[in-house]
Amino acid sequence: MALIPNWLPPSRANWETLVWLWQFFPLFTVVQWLTSFYPVGKTSIQSRINIPGKIGWATMEAPGFMLLLYIMFTLPRETGLTQSLPWANWTMAAMFTLHYLYRALLAPLVLNPSMSPIHPIPWLFALAFQCVNAISIGGWLGGHGPTSMNDWAGRFAWIQIGMVIWAAGFLGNVYHDDELREIRRAAARSQERREARDDDNNDKNAKPSAPKNKKSVDKVYMMPQNGLFRVILYPHYVCEWIEWAGYWMMAGLGCVPVRSFLFNEMATMAPRAIQGKAWYLKRFGKEKMAGRMALIPGVV
Repeated sequence: MALIPNWLPPSRANWETLVWLWQFFPLFTVVQWLTSFYPVGKTSIQSRINIPGKIGWATMEAPGFMLLLYIMFTLPRETGLTQSLPWANWTMAAMFTLHYLYRALLAPLVLNPSMSPIHPIPWLFALAFQCVNAISIGGWLGGHGPTSMNDWAGRFAWIQIGMVIWAAGFLGNVYHDDELREIRRAAARSQERREARDDDNNDKNAKPSAPKNKKSVDKVYMMPQNGLFRVILYPHYVCEWIEWAGYWMMAGLGCVPVRSFLFNEMATMAPRAIQGKAWYLKRFGKEKMAGRMALIPGVV
């Protein structure tokens, strides 16, 4: 059953139009180079309409893989495809889902000690990005792209190499994400030890003390030091690009939906990294930066 006729799942005509338009998304990211307004994470702002960080992140990221899977299961029936989709299609769908199970659910809801609030404006843009991207890639995997193993003929080696690159990027992404999480965990442990010492001192002095306001660790920032953080400030971004470059290799360099996904991610994440470098420089100073660049050592 179609949720939205001709869109979820998409008709071929609508899908082709969306895929063609989606290639021009980088043009709209020019706005990001012109403003530092990005009220998410370390640059979040105080606002009455903010969305709690963990809930906001999960709800803007999770619809992507959910829509992709929905399209994979419903589009073949809508197009009259009688045979099962090739295993390569389902493998790519599983890899996409695995990435977002981690990114959209496991990381924010389970692994992250805390997350800064998210303003509704970037939340809406991120949600729209996920939905459009899911229709683009989901339509290709679900019936408007390869529909039999004959369509994948001669690509087995490329699929294997792409999977290895994807896995390396995914693991690198998780590793460097965890380095950032460790900063928060270390701050929380330090806070707990300090509070425990204060409690012991109060017990020894036997004097009533004023109630303590527990300090949040949401806004604790330090210079990460391990892994690729030694040479660049945003290795988790670079690893994610490597991940989707491998994914593009699997699909084939002529696959427009996956190519657009990679280029669109790079277009919207690069300005955040460059602006983030300026934030680190202002907060920690040139000496602590130790010549680290944002994305490419010695370049940018």
